[in-house]
Amino acid sequence: MKNKWFLVSIMLIVSIFALAACGSSNDEGSSNESEDTEESTSDEGSSEENASQESETGGEVNLYTGRHYETDQELYDTFTEQTGIKVNVIKGDDDELIARLDREGKASEADLLMTADAGRLYRAKSQDLLQEVSSDVLNNNIPEKLRDQEGQWFGLTKRARVIAYHKERVDEEDIQTYMDLTKDQFQDKVLIRSSSNIYNQSLLASMIALEGEEKAKEWAQGIVDNMAREPKGGDRDQAKAVAAGEGDVAVMNTYYLGKLLKSEDQEEVKVGEQLGVIFPNQDSTGTHVNISGIGMTASSKNKENAQKFMEFLTTEEAQKQFAEANYEYPVNPDVEPSELLKSWGEFKEQDINLSKLGENNDKAVKIMNEVGWK
Repeated sequence: MKNKWFLVSIMLIVSIFALAACGSSNDEGSSNESEDTEESTSDEGSSEENASQESETGGEVNLYTGRHYETDQELYDTFTEQTGIKVNVIKGDDDELIARLDREGKASEADLLMTADAGRLYRAKSQDLLQEVSSDVLNNNIPEKLRDQEGQWFGLTKRARVIAYHKERVDEEDIQTYMDLTKDQFQDKVLIRSSSNIYNQSLLASMIALEGEEKAKEWAQGIVDNMAREPKGGDRDQAKAVAAGEGDVAVMNTYYLGKLLKSEDQEEVKVGEQLGVIFPNQDSTGTHVNISGIGMTASSKNKENAQKFMEFLTTEEAQKQFAEANYEYPVNPDVEPSELLKSWGEFKEQDINLSKLGENNDKAVKIMNEVGWK
């Protein structure tokens, strides 16, 4: 009898330990799943809820960006404060970042690519480095011509490529179009960046789209003939050369002039104050506009967070910060430009989808080489 009860007791003890082991194993599995599957679509009750909460209020997104502005980091910090999603930033030259994405392929940790030119985003798309993003928020906040027709990239800010002139040496009535810079009266007076500069390549690419290759080549040849010096430096360097008397007119992006006028360096402010702004081609094709833009990489491992970040950058809050701090035009039509930009007046933009800048880039570079644009 004693042996019988002893055997029963042993069996009960073994059963209790077996049940405890099973319970422990199930809890550990559930915990690991909720930690490792940030965007889980599991139907297992509490595991799904935990994963959903983590996705909404945490995680990360990895950004490759060619922009180097303090205001951008402030926006990233605001996004993290609002969502809990950490923004990991890798900065570099646009072309270098595209080449890096290409090398890394599917193994790349990048979720997003941000560049300072639509043509570069077009190139990234053509190399299958981006993927489609379907978002009503992005489509509603960004005009159609400022985003890819297949949803692979989206504009974030606009910059107009204008003609800056010395107020005392040039009558603004003499310059109504980009072509006016090729007039004999501006021989040895035109300052502009090199042919390797993507802003000039995209300007010429837009002319090819609107007026054809022959007209674009005529303009490029006229610019070369009227250059005050061999191209060197950036847009602000062209403005400083005008102020120094090396030339009378410069082709530059609006936000560079804004930075001169709002600089902490009083010498730069003096340069900006000597210059007037002309928005060319107001009675015809409009002024050339380019963008800083963003696309989700084909390799993205954090798609949900990446889309949230893209959408955040097009909100009125973010667009106002872009406009006020960096003197760029907002892409969101519900947001007004900064007071400085508004002081220059409204203007007519070129009416083309900015994909044309990428489509015509090779032709633009070929023309520049043919006319001797260094």
